[in-house]
Formats: sequence, structure tokens, C-alpha cells
Amino acid sequence: MRVTGVVDKGIAKILLSIQALALWNVRIGSDHHSFATIMKISILDDYHDTLRTLNAFSKLAGHEVKIWNDHVQDTDALAARLKDTEALVLIRERTKIRAPLLERLPRLKLISQRSVYPHIDVDACTRLGIVLSSNQHFGMPSYATAELTWGLIISAMREIPRQAASLKAGNWQTGVGSTLRGKTLGIFGYGRIGAVVAGYGTAFGMKVLVWAREASRLRARADGYAAAASKEAFFEECDVISLHMRLIEATRGIVTARDLARMKPTALIVNTSRAPLIEPGALVAALQAGRPGKAAVDVYEEEPLRDTGHPLLNMANATCTPHLGYVTREDHEIAFAEIFDQINAYVAGKAINVVNPEVLGSARK
Repeated sequence: MRVTGVVDKGIAKILLSIQALALWNVRIGSDHHSFATIMKISILDDYHDTLRTLNAFSKLAGHEVKIWNDHVQDTDALAARLKDTEALVLIRERTKIRAPLLERLPRLKLISQRSVYPHIDVDACTRLGIVLSSNQHFGMPSYATAELTWGLIISAMREIPRQAASLKAGNWQTGVGSTLRGKTLGIFGYGRIGAVVAGYGTAFGMKVLVWAREASRLRARADGYAAAASKEAFFEECDVISLHMRLIEATRGIVTARDLARMKPTALIVNTSRAPLIEPGALVAALQAGRPGKAAVDVYEEEPLRDTGHPLLNMANATCTPHLGYVTREDHEIAFAEIFDQINAYVAGKAINVVNPEVLGSARK
């Protein structure tokens, strides 16, 4: 029997309500995002618009995501861009997030990133009720950084950029390079990446010498590598030195002008970690003085570096790249899967990798 008129309309409304409720329940049961937990997410400094092409990006399905491909540090501009942002995704230390900016972002609840956070005012985050999630305990080293380190070593020792430029200019060979086999590779800081670079050195027939904290030197010895007798001996004996340390207060300026002056005039120093590990101004002065004879650098005091007059960019004995260490698709897949998982964990009420856990009791709602 077909019911018409007002009764028909009433039944129709009831049926529509039941259908809507059923659909809502299905969504809650099958999808980790509910209507109430969709977040407005902003991602800064994705220079090449890479993140949306990653498999990991599917973890943000259901959220509202805005991606910025340029680099902006101006507080007013960032405050305007991020005024509605609830979750902020950072790519390493490309943008500094300080109190004057955070205080102008009343809707921000979460900052999600990976690795160290010297660019973030953690105290301001805590004071304002903003959760900072950043995984510090990686399951594997950054093979991308280790590979780039070795690429820089070979490029610098064989003068590949200079030789390639000569060929493109219509000339032939510009000089004679140096072989690595039989030489001493110094690993300053024996962590996950340093250990991988040391293994590559062994494959190239180099003697590996390590200088690091005592616990790290013990691990290096257990892995079959020699530890230097002292920091002074380390800089004097090595033909290639590669820096592999986190930047904390204790490591800032840990490589001094005096250390560099001890290096051989034929030696190479490589930095794919952090620029401030070396005393300010010391590297340029050392290269000008001829000890060490060469440097290969992937990191700088201010990034992105766009000053073509920067001394390192204008020295024949310096090989420079624009912070490419972790910039591979494979490395991004690993890193951003974790970063996006941190967002979804927060949405589920189970925040992970929280740097400032004291904020959890007073976090923004």
C-alpha cells in the first residue's frame, strides 16, 4: 500500500534521517576520520610540490590540506597564510617557528615534523597549548644522506664539477685528482649515518678512523674501526673527514679553527650534517689558508642560500650542494609517513612522539 500526502512526507523524512545516520555510522566504523576530526593542515616549504605525489600522502585523506611551495620567513606573511591552520607540517628546519608567529595562530593545535627542532620555540608551544610531535628515534639511518656524503667525497677528490665545467666550455682536463684507496677516512660522530659512511669507506679500501663521544667510540671499535688517540690526532691523521653529529648546544662550534689548521693541505672536510658544527667563519678562513685543501658542503648557516656572493660558492676548492642530504623520494616516503601518522594519532586522541608532553593536559581543543 502506498501512503501519500503529509504522512508520505513524514515517513520520507524519517527514512532520510535513518539513512543519514546509517551512512554516518559506516563512516565512523570504516574511516579513521570523522566529520568532527577533519583538520585544516598546512605544509610549508614543499619546494618541488613533491609531497602530494607520495604514497604516504594518502594518510591525510579526509583532511583539508594546503601546501606551500615557496619559502617565506616573514612573520606577517606566515601569520596570514596560517591563520586558519590547525595542524602545521614542517619539512626539517626550513622555516623558523618562533613565539611572535605562534602567538598569532590561535587555531593551531599541532606541529608535526621529524628530527631535531632548534627552529621551533618549544616553550612558546607549551605556553600556548600547542602539541609538538617529532620522532627522534628513527628505525634506520638516512641512507640518502650517507650516499650524498660519499658522492661529495668522490666529486671533491676527483674535482668532478670543475672537470665537467671545463669540458662544457670546450676545454679538456683541468688537473689531476686523488685516489681514495689506501687513505684515511675520518668519521666525526659515530651514529647511524656515520656508521653507514664508514662502511662505504671500507668498501673503497680506506682506513677508517673515528672520533666521537666515548660511548660512540666504543661502538665503533666493536664494529671493527679504529678510534683516534685524541681529537688533535684525528684532525692531523685523516685525509678525508666527514661530520655526522646532531646540532645541540654541546656540538655547536665543535670543529674549531685550530682543528682545521691541523689538517693536511691535501685533505678534505665534508659537512652534510649542520653548518654550525663548525666555528663561524673558520671554514672559509681555513680554505683560504690551505689547511684543509678542500671542502664539500651541503649545509649553510642560513637556508635557502641564495647569496651568489657567499664565499664558499666562489672558492675553487669548495664543492657545494643545496642541502640535498635527505632530499630523495624514498627518504620522503619514510619521513612523511611518520609525520602524517603523528597527525592521525593526535586526531584519535593518542598523540605520539610528543616533545612537550606537559602540554597534553592543557592542549587547545
